Amino acid sequence: MQPIRVWLTPTIPNPWKVVLVLNELQVPYEIISFRFDDIKRPPFINRNPNGSVPAIEDPNTGVALWESGAIVTYIIEQYDKELKLTYPNDRLNDKHAINQWLHFQMSLQGPFFHQAGWFNFLHSEKVPSVQDRFNNECKRQLGVLNGVLEGKEWLVGEKMTYADLSFVPWNDILHQCIPMAEEDRFKEFPNVEAWHKRMTSRDSWKMIADARKKAMEEQDLAWTGVPKGINSYQEYLDKIAKGEDTRAAPNNSSAE
Repeated sequence: MQPIRVWLTPTIPNPWKVVLVLNELQVPYEIISFRFDDIKRPPFINRNPNGSVPAIEDPNTGVALWESGAIVTYIIEQYDKELKLTYPNDRLNDKHAINQWLHFQMSLQGPFFHQAGWFNFLHSEKVPSVQDRFNNECKRQLGVLNGVLEGKEWLVGEKMTYADLSFVPWNDILHQCIPMAEEDRFKEFPNVEAWHKRMTSRDSWKMIADARKKAMEEQDLAWTGVPKGINSYQEYLDKIAKGEDTRAAPNNSSAE
């Protein structure tokens, strides 16, 4: 089998959801990590007209896709023949409940965690009412998950599925979306904390943590996704718009 090519920028969580599923299924893949500067420029914009990651190309089938949820669904249908991360047709409700939770993650967790991170850490001005709106919604979603996980280990049925895995990358950086200590991420949500630890203790996630760290170091990125030496996200966008080489910025610890 030829490796599936996965395009990503390392600090954005959504691509790692795809890589996590590939790791669990032991499907070979190749990461193509590129700078955020180029996400809305050719050649990547020709691959995904929306200019967002991830995108994949599967040389085994000729399939090329973007949007993480669509990619995960494809990988499961094409490569999870042993039903490691899903259920058979004779468990129809469970099979579709997994997809239900994937859609919950795609339509709620990803967008709201992202907006919380934007307004808390990257927006040029602080707007408390907007920050409260997104922070509270993120916590509400965690409360939903915490309740569903009461007395059980996984969202659907008796095993880990792609639905569970889909929540890991954003949950892992909750403290980079809402200001808090990393160890306090799930203080109010003990069932979510236990669930998250069950998945992040797996080799499939440890491989991702190492790959992400390496890719960030290669691009000299702070955890915000802004290159080190640039003081703000707006300054970064301005440099991109002017076509300046963001890698040439002087070293400045305030960007970290």
